[in-house]
Amino acid sequence: MPDYQLVEQPDAIATDLGRHEYVGVDTEFMREKTFFAELCLVQVATGSAIFCVDPLGGDPMAAFWDALMQDTWVLHSGRQDIEVIFHTAGRMPERLFDTQIAAGLLGYAPQMGYATLVRELFDAEIDKTHTRANWSRRPLPAEYLHYAAEDVEFLLPARERLAEQLDKKGRLSWAEEDSAMLLDPALYDVDPQLAIGRLKGARNMRGRRRAAAANLAAWREEEALRANRPRQWIAKDTALLEIATTLPDNMAALGEIDELPAGLIRRSGKKILDAVARASKADANYRPPGAPNEAQKSALKKMQQYVAACAEDLGIAAETLASKRDLSAVIISGDRDSKLLTGWRRDVLGDELLRFV
Repeated sequence: MPDYQLVEQPDAIATDLGRHEYVGVDTEFMREKTFFAELCLVQVATGSAIFCVDPLGGDPMAAFWDALMQDTWVLHSGRQDIEVIFHTAGRMPERLFDTQIAAGLLGYAPQMGYATLVRELFDAEIDKTHTRANWSRRPLPAEYLHYAAEDVEFLLPARERLAEQLDKKGRLSWAEEDSAMLLDPALYDVDPQLAIGRLKGARNMRGRRRAAAANLAAWREEEALRANRPRQWIAKDTALLEIATTLPDNMAALGEIDELPAGLIRRSGKKILDAVARASKADANYRPPGAPNEAQKSALKKMQQYVAACAEDLGIAAETLASKRDLSAVIISGDRDSKLLTGWRRDVLGDELLRFV
């Protein structure tokens, strides 16, 4: 069981950070009742110490964040950790090494969990009993803190071992390149105008109904952001889809919508009706994306076969090299900004992908 220090005044350890080549970082958070995840604990491993930092005590954290951002972070499957820290602190590190990404480039199973990787690399077992724990409770039980400390105990040794193997294969820069993709702020920005993409069932709507669905999804996103509550707590997907389908134009008609509470109608009925009304002035010519044609299907199949062959030569999973979704975006949707067309993947796949496009 690792030794650790519980830190209730985060700025007090600022001088212990900001001077390391690498630090292991993990977080514990809760998001069941809020739109943004609530950061409940930050674990940091420096190589000589493990800190479990409590952000809920109300003590200043500016110096802590300033120092921590100067080090290169080592995380495992770090996207959610980066997201919750970005929304909490308003910033992210300049450099990152993700051990899950690195393991995939060495032929380990894609999306391998941290406990499995630790077992594979060090023949050690770590406790995953408290994955669903209530991390907002205070004081945190000792077993919670032990669990949290274990989540960073092996990060730095794992990076060292994985980096050594990657370097021998000439792939260390691949892992660094893919890890850096997680530092794009666009991944974590919330744009209400893009909320239609998260409204399940709206994909195949057309014309005015599609426009109404987009307006309603944007309204719900703004309300969820304002109240910091989950989207479904504001209004359920099924309710928004029924409104977009039936296009009500008065409060009485709204009252007939299933799963639309009377209290919500009283508070926000006028805004909902306005979202529907504005759809009448929107572009009614929208059509959902069509199914791929036979030529595109053929190109996608051939490219998948080519990727599978390249991945087999490299000893990695095909989805690590290029997922079907990535290939579809390039071949069918014409995405010219795809990661497949730049960096190490372009070098590996050569001009073959462009030939199919």
